[in-house]
Amino acid sequence: MDGEPRYIDVAERRARLALRHRLAATARAKTPQEVARALVALHGTDPATVYLGVGARLAEPAGTVPQAERALYEDRTLVRMHGMRHTVFVFPAELTAVVHASTGIALAARARAALIKDMAKAGAPDAAWLKEVEESALASLARRGQATAAELAQDEPRLREQFAYAAGKSYEGVHTVSSRLLRVLGVEGKVVRGRPLGSWTSTQFRWALAPEHPELDVVAAQSDLLRRWLAACGPATEADLKWWTGWRVTDVRRALAATGAREVRVDEGTAYVSEDDVAPVTGPAEPWTALLPGLDPTAMGWQQRDWYLAPRLRPALFDGSGNVGPTVWCDGRVVGAWAQRPDGEVVWRILDREGVGAEAEAAIASQARELESRLGPTRVTPRFRTPLEKELAAS
Repeated sequence: MDGEPRYIDVAERRARLALRHRLAATARAKTPQEVARALVALHGTDPATVYLGVGARLAEPAGTVPQAERALYEDRTLVRMHGMRHTVFVFPAELTAVVHASTGIALAARARAALIKDMAKAGAPDAAWLKEVEESALASLARRGQATAAELAQDEPRLREQFAYAAGKSYEGVHTVSSRLLRVLGVEGKVVRGRPLGSWTSTQFRWALAPEHPELDVVAAQSDLLRRWLAACGPATEADLKWWTGWRVTDVRRALAATGAREVRVDEGTAYVSEDDVAPVTGPAEPWTALLPGLDPTAMGWQQRDWYLAPRLRPALFDGSGNVGPTVWCDGRVVGAWAQRPDGEVVWRILDREGVGAEAEAAIASQARELESRLGPTRVTPRFRTPLEKELAAS
């Protein structure tokens, strides 16, 4: 870039977030697929995160659950699979090849090596035996279409084999071949999460064969993924990019160069935007508020979060492992938290009242009532509970 890199202040960063993450009223999406493409990835570790995160961004959220279920399990336009940082995400189906090549291949090699090493330490069968079991399990899955680990073990009993893990250490335990192998196959892009057992909030699920996809060049795939993410989340610092992707810093820098990313300045220092995204962005005309679920990709999108989340709020809103709970947003920043009580009521609390006037509080209250109505008899408990969420749920 010629001359001094442009400075992008906090107000503009919040404006970009509001529009590109489909949170402002004028930017709401029409379909779950549109939401996923806008965000690149939805955290899928907690199933409720996907549905609540999509619903918060749809112009007509009443049909969120059936629309998302159809996209995930019938049309397969959305896929729940392992991705960055060994984490389960929901991606648009067209991104499966990009995610696998850019991220999954390196993770998969380590995951399989770790499994074989752990089995060897425990005196369990070797890699050749494991390969036989794998091929048998995949053949069973192809016949069944979708299946639980228990159902696959009916066809391939060797999946029930157990082996000791970390013997003699405080975290020692017993693993089944099925639990570890299916996780490895997921990281390798061979299987994906299928329809859950029970309702859309269930953490128990079936497995399905991964959609067929071409094998892409790793460097090209990394550039593609980074380009998409910068379009959604730029400006971002190198630390943000390394954290979100889970890549080595050399991979991040190579992808930045390949995409033609442009340097800008933010309060944290040097940051990057897409090549054609240097021009100023103005915010939505109307104020906005949102209730986002735990692990939402907006709250978890950057490693450096001071521009939208005051550091003093973090102890109440995050668990001990860095997972964010349900959050209340106002005009591009986190201002509080929400939770659902056992009787179904959605309750919330403002922790940072700066800029949160009567109109914003009324909007938050309205959104809480809408969410409560939409959830109906369904009870949502975040998989990773945080101090304030637990307090509100019990109040």
